Amino acid sequence: MAVRRRTARTRGRTAAGLLAAAALLAPALLSGCTGDRSGSTGATTAAEVGRLLDTRAAAVLDGDEPAYLAALDPGARELRERERREFRRLARIPLGSWEYHLGTVERRGRTGAVADAELRYRLDGHDAGPVTVDRRLELTLRPGGWRIIGDRPAEGAAEQLWQQGDVRVVRGTHSLVLGVGQTGERLRAIAATADRSVPEVSRTWPSPWARKVVVLVPGSLDDMGALLGAPAAGYRGIAAVTTGATGATGPVPADRIIVNPAAYGALGDFGKRIVLTHEATHVATRAHTAATTPMWLSEGYADWVAYRGSGRTAARIAPELRRAVHAGDLPATLPGDADFSFTGDADALARAYEGGWLACELIAERWGAGKLTELYRTAGRTPLPEALSRVLATTPTALTTAWRTYLTGRLTP
Repeated sequence: MAVRRRTARTRGRTAAGLLAAAALLAPALLSGCTGDRSGSTGATTAAEVGRLLDTRAAAVLDGDEPAYLAALDPGARELRERERREFRRLARIPLGSWEYHLGTVERRGRTGAVADAELRYRLDGHDAGPVTVDRRLELTLRPGGWRIIGDRPAEGAAEQLWQQGDVRVVRGTHSLVLGVGQTGERLRAIAATADRSVPEVSRTWPSPWARKVVVLVPGSLDDMGALLGAPAAGYRGIAAVTTGATGATGPVPADRIIVNPAAYGALGDFGKRIVLTHEATHVATRAHTAATTPMWLSEGYADWVAYRGSGRTAARIAPELRRAVHAGDLPATLPGDADFSFTGDADALARAYEGGWLACELIAERWGAGKLTELYRTAGRTPLPEALSRVLATTPTALTTAWRTYLTGRLTP
């Protein structure tokens, strides 16, 4: 399942978001604001806050705890203790870059200010693009300059793994697994499964991609929801999801596979391999996935790669859709994007996934595996009707009719 959303030293230094090589990034954006009664202009305040964040970012990469804490107001004891713990957790994570991009700065009286900033960071050797996190900072003006008295995620922003506890790191051949509240044995097992999944994806998906994945394993379902910035209840039965921006230009932003420890742990070895191969496919296809890509194709293709060559029958892979077909409830249309919502009926969600997989099975069987992959890439650049016409010389109506016939043939004795 892919969640569609929308680095590191700071200015003049390399930064990071969640994966990749270090690269020089542009200076932080200095936004003007109204002047204050002390005589300094809004631009001056922004410049001073920007320098403070630059120093803080450099301290993260240098492992300089005193310099990192020096950006905080001495009187903000609770904040300083929390930031001290997070800094030490960060020391275990292989950061390649870390940078703040300063946005709006609003003065509050003579000695106060509130600033919006975007944290961008990458994991060394893994991220080609940064993970971005919106932060809300509260500051106070001291004789020595501006100091931070509050640092929290912006409204709706997700937590980061190191904010949830001590992070354990396991490096695989094709994977980097970061976990909180997990044993080393469990994380090594996840890395081993991911290391098998990545080559399977590469054998099917011919376009260039990183050929490695980053897997986050939080301590609980609630922590998974916090990492996604979404209600945890919607992911209760979901073993893993992949985050990342679709339809991006330039370097592809960092992807993360986030594991639901309870649901994933309940699976057998085969199920775990299917899940991580499915999610690794989303990482591989990210650069070719856009708003024009229908969910049935995105999710169906990931399942098609995962189940390809497994020897499992359609009846075993698509039990919910098989029950519906046997009951005379043959779907009238291919699954719509709304059918893949986690907030609806679990059986309906399963039928959507199964229907997408069987649509991709049909295309690969009738037109060939290469044409299926070509359709995926083309659908990321152009509306589906045009992509179907160009690649398969068919129409949505004709494909839907063929798919309904295919369901009957594959799911009934």
